[in-house]
Amino acid sequence: MSSLYETMSQDILASIERNAPRIGLRNPMVGMSPTEYQWRYHKDIFWTDSFWTGQLWLAYMVSGESKYRNLARMRYGHLERILATPIQMNHDLGFQFSLSAVADYKLTGNQESRALALRAAEALRNRFNWNGKYLVAWTAGSEGKEHAEQIQGKIIIDCMENLPLLMWAYSETNIESFKTVAIEQAETTIKHIIRDDWSSFHTFDFDTTTNEPIRGCNYQGYADESCWARGQAWAIHGFAQLALMSGEKRYADISAKLLDFVMEHISDDYIPIWDYRLPEHEVPYKDSSAGSVTSAGALLLSQVLEKFGEGERAQQYHQFGLKMLGALREECDLTNIPEAQGLLNQAASFVHVAHDLDLDYLANSMLPYGDYYYYEAVLRAMGHTNFFW
Repeated sequence: MSSLYETMSQDILASIERNAPRIGLRNPMVGMSPTEYQWRYHKDIFWTDSFWTGQLWLAYMVSGESKYRNLARMRYGHLERILATPIQMNHDLGFQFSLSAVADYKLTGNQESRALALRAAEALRNRFNWNGKYLVAWTAGSEGKEHAEQIQGKIIIDCMENLPLLMWAYSETNIESFKTVAIEQAETTIKHIIRDDWSSFHTFDFDTTTNEPIRGCNYQGYADESCWARGQAWAIHGFAQLALMSGEKRYADISAKLLDFVMEHISDDYIPIWDYRLPEHEVPYKDSSAGSVTSAGALLLSQVLEKFGEGERAQQYHQFGLKMLGALREECDLTNIPEAQGLLNQAASFVHVAHDLDLDYLANSMLPYGDYYYYEAVLRAMGHTNFFW
C-alpha cells in the first residue's frame, strides 16, 4: 500500500516540476474551466496566494532539491507587499505565511523568514476583538457603511486553519497573547459556529457595538441551516492541529466529532458534495478540495490521537482518511495529464456565485488549496508528520 502513496507523491512532484515554469511568479486562484486545466491568477493580493508556495516547500521537503526552495523564496516580495497593504490583510494571514515564511524557517532555519512570519502573526493578533473574543475575519473596503458594520463583526470557520500561525509565534517567542488569541478564537468557534449535532455554520455575526452574538449563516454553503463541506473540513483539520500544538485533548475530541458527522454523511464514492445537507433537487457538485482537506485532517487527527494513547480511534480515522485519499486519486487526479497545471479537478469554489453569474468554473474546476492539502494528505499517508502548521 505504501508504494501507492509513493507513486502518488512522485506523480505530484513531477506535476509541480512541469508546472513551475508555466506558473512563474504568479499565484494560482482558481482553474479556468471544468475541462481547461489552466489557472486564473488574481491581479493583486488574494487569500489563496501561498498554496502553490506551500506545494513548493513540500516538494523541497521531500526532494531536497534547491530549485523548489528558490522558487518559493522568489515570492517574498509579494509577502512583503501583503504586510505593507493593510486594506488587503485579513485573517488569512495564517494561510499566507504558514505555508511560506514559517515553512522556510522550519525547513532551513532562515532567520529572515522567521522575522517575516512573526510580523504576520503580530498583524493577525491585532485583528482580535478583546471584548467580543473573536478575530475579525475580513477587512471592510469601499462597499459602504452597512457592509462595513457587518464585516467588522464577522468570524468564519476557515479561521481555524489560521490559528497555527499564532501558536507557532507563541512557541517561538513565549509571548502569551499569541496563544491567548488562538485559544479564545477556537472557543468562540466552538460556542457559536459548531452546532449541537457537530455540523457547522460557515460564518457567525456579532453586533459591532455590543459584541453580542447575532446569528450563524452559510455564506458559501447551500443555506444557513445546511453544512458547507469545505467549512467542515477546515474545522476538522484546524481543531486537530490545535490539539497537537496546545496539548489539549479536548480539541482532538471536537475534531473527531466533526469528522464523525462527515463519515455519517459522505457519499458512497468518498468524495464530498459541496454541502452535506444539499436538497435532492440541487446539482450535487463534488468538491475535491473539501475531500483533500478532510483527508489530510483525518490523517492528522489519527496522529494526534495516537499521541493521546487512543490507538483504536486513531486507526478508524486513519483508514477513513486513506479511503478518501484513494477516491481522490481514482476520480479527480490530474497528475498524469501533461497539460494540467493543477493536481485535482472537480473542486467547488463558490457555487452560489457560479449560478448567479453563470461562471461554471466556480462550481467545478481546480483549486490551489485543494492541491496543497492533497499533497499534504499523500505525505501524511506515507508517514510524514512534520509540516508547516
